[in-house]
Amino acid sequence: MNHRYDTIIVGAGPAGLTAALYTARSKLATVVLERGAPGGQLLNTKDIEDYPGFEHVGGFELADLMHNHAAKFGSEFRTANVDSIRLNPDADGVRDRWKVVTDTGDEYFAPTVIFTAGGSPNYLDVPGEKEFAGRGVSYCAVCDGAFFQDQVIVVVGGGDAAVEEADFLTRYGSKVYLIHRRDEFRAAPVILDRALANPKLEMITDTVVKSIEGAAAGVTKLVLQGARKEDGSYDFEGTGPTRELPTEGVFIFVGFTPNVSLLKEHVEHDSAGYLKTDERMESSLDGLFVAGDLRSQLVRQITTAVGDATTAAMAVAQELTEIGGAMEPVVEESETPA
Repeated sequence: MNHRYDTIIVGAGPAGLTAALYTARSKLATVVLERGAPGGQLLNTKDIEDYPGFEHVGGFELADLMHNHAAKFGSEFRTANVDSIRLNPDADGVRDRWKVVTDTGDEYFAPTVIFTAGGSPNYLDVPGEKEFAGRGVSYCAVCDGAFFQDQVIVVVGGGDAAVEEADFLTRYGSKVYLIHRRDEFRAAPVILDRALANPKLEMITDTVVKSIEGAAAGVTKLVLQGARKEDGSYDFEGTGPTRELPTEGVFIFVGFTPNVSLLKEHVEHDSAGYLKTDERMESSLDGLFVAGDLRSQLVRQITTAVGDATTAAMAVAQELTEIGGAMEPVVEESETPA
């Protein structure tokens, strides 16, 4: 099936849901493509306490509120696995310059795409990590640090993010341990020096996490193992004696991967792969707007995703006005037999 809209939003996290609200309110024919339930990373977050106006709200609840709000104004939501986002080589003018194809062969055409597929934290892939996600295991210090007031906190990682977040978490935890599998950190010297000077922060090097353990209420301890062999080389599967480290909170910062693989065109990006935009949230390609965790920026929070998406949606509305106004969504039978 071929589908034509004013804008195609790929991803239904906070950025995608916000973009859908504003494009629909602007009377643009909008479709949102999401492989699962609307909400994105909100669905992996048990409690949210840093979204303005909500002293406390559950991730599922906020996702549902955002989804219903956008749908109320007419945005269409389709469950679909997107295979590719690319410039349409057969475009007849601007109206169908972008082509989005799903794994079922459906093709969506629009003059604009708002790309909000987010990113994914890299995982340790150890026993207990998935089981205790949201119950002691976190990937966002700003989001969840306050839940561990006066508790023992562990941070895992060795780069800038891990060291900075460990230093940040000392304002909450009674003690913070930073575990790194090597003896040298990848973090910038100025960041590392500041962390080393913090009396509440202790480094544990040459060590890997073997498992995360706990009870119904959440994490209670980590099982650690030495990663350095007697000859000085490393075995990151663990080679030394094991020991237990009691803790209530584990923050994992071993990398974050933006979900850019769906995009089959070259777009300007930073050294980590995040897409660069102008002040309108437009990428280096005309008609491709980017919002949320995919975008190169200082912080990645629900509030920044919402702000990015508002700007992107209004820029799309302005662009549609310039090329002749909004259209009604069009669905055409595919020329290729199913």
